[in-house]
Amino acid sequence: MSSTPWWRSAVIYQVYIRSFADGNGDGIGDITGLRSHLPYLKSLGVDALWINPWYKSPMADGGYDVADYRAIDPLFGTLADAEQLIADAHRHGIRIIPDIVPNHTSDQHVWFQAALASGRGSPERARYIFRPGRGPDGAQPPNNWVSCFGGPAWTRLPDGDWYLHLFAPEQPDLNWQHPDIAAEFESILRFWFNRGVDGFRVDVAHGLAKDPELPDLPHTLTGETDRARLGHVEHPHWDRDDVHAIYRTWRKVADEFDGDLAFVAEAWADTPERLAAYVRPGGLHTAFNFDFLMASWDAKDLRAAIDDSLAMLDGVGAPATWVLSNHDVMRHASRYARRTVKPWVPNVPYLPEGPADLELGTRRARAAALLMFALPGGAYIYQGDELGLPEVEDLPEAVRQDPIWERSGHTNPGRDGCRIPIPWSGPVAPFGFSPADASAAPWLPQPADWNERSVEAQTGDDTSMLELYRTALRIRRDHPALGDGTMTWHDTPAGVLAFHRQPGLTCVVNLSDEPYQLPEHAAILLASGPVENALLAPDQAAWLTR
Repeated sequence: MSSTPWWRSAVIYQVYIRSFADGNGDGIGDITGLRSHLPYLKSLGVDALWINPWYKSPMADGGYDVADYRAIDPLFGTLADAEQLIADAHRHGIRIIPDIVPNHTSDQHVWFQAALASGRGSPERARYIFRPGRGPDGAQPPNNWVSCFGGPAWTRLPDGDWYLHLFAPEQPDLNWQHPDIAAEFESILRFWFNRGVDGFRVDVAHGLAKDPELPDLPHTLTGETDRARLGHVEHPHWDRDDVHAIYRTWRKVADEFDGDLAFVAEAWADTPERLAAYVRPGGLHTAFNFDFLMASWDAKDLRAAIDDSLAMLDGVGAPATWVLSNHDVMRHASRYARRTVKPWVPNVPYLPEGPADLELGTRRARAAALLMFALPGGAYIYQGDELGLPEVEDLPEAVRQDPIWERSGHTNPGRDGCRIPIPWSGPVAPFGFSPADASAAPWLPQPADWNERSVEAQTGDDTSMLELYRTALRIRRDHPALGDGTMTWHDTPAGVLAFHRQPGLTCVVNLSDEPYQLPEHAAILLASGPVENALLAPDQAAWLTR
């Protein structure tokens, strides 16, 4: 048995639980639905499940507004259901990594309700970030900070106090300088570790520490330029050095338990060096690689993202974690479905240029999957990636639920288009997402043609995206060259990426407009599309043995 920690090369499947599978027929995915599809996830070949928040919540932001971190929301089931899921998943050899949301709570959390009831200057308000307003009557926000969802990051109460929310008003930010906060979250970690979870994905890991003076944002860090890659500029509420002491303590908590537990950070940083600070020895185990996700479909851009990430992480002994899509960004099959692929910039509406060519986007998505799974380290699959699901870009305004849509004044379509419920089987909606006798339609409508993209329709079809993923993950699991380790680039023409993984595997990706003659090889182990006369067509990838 290998002594290498599992998380260094794991393939982790992201479950956006509202949209995965509905077990009770109310149109919303739940734990029962997820449990019923564990055999599917085992057959896919994933090592773990990252589950988006399942905690008790008013659902102002899809569960990222947590009212009780130790209770499961009734929409999804019960604590007993969660414990049974953990046990069932472990029997299938699959680990469970829930989300944890430490930057903010729901405004319905017992602490925030106590803060509202206790009044200005009270000890209860000290757990959050309350301040008087500016101006002679305090009618102006305490500073110029802006919400990631649009509008100011402050809301005023009837008593005159303002409270900070870097996201929706229903998500007040915690004051991590208060000792109660650290103690509470260490207790929450132990609560779930004692129930068998295998780690946590840390939401907004870069946001917990704030400058206690709460200074105004300088002009270069306001609005749409926020988080632009300008080199590191000290920020009053993102990626501050103080945050790392919190995670060193969390690491010690995880190390109290058996089972090789792991954290993955959702951390936005200006430079690769700043990101490396989250995964130094004694800190968090891994961090998402957003530079790879944000890159355009361009060989130079992708290679730069890969090189910068590997160099940065190698310096601190941490593995890379690659990802192409998640619940917060346009699905990559649609991002890649334009001849000109815009890079994605956080906190800026992603408005692609021109209509989607989904045949092109699917071809590129197949190649991108082989690229990602061949890179050193671990990989994340957002549910539906393995089905080649596109973004639903034509959702009617009346059904949109993402708070970004309203807070942006309907200028940012938000994230609903990547959160459409999964098609499992059958010719018509809800495509097996809900039971046949369901009492409600899915919480977001599915396109009528998704019958062609269902698990049932793709299973056994060797040309399908699903079978490509299954084959790639089987090879990845069995081939000694893949997973954690190193890689060596080959010299190639512009527009082509090729690298070697020892022993005996080469990955080639053709991002150019012309066919590429494959290098000398013994066999094609796997290709994203047909290969004739050893010519790799544009927007295709292949794994070669030597």
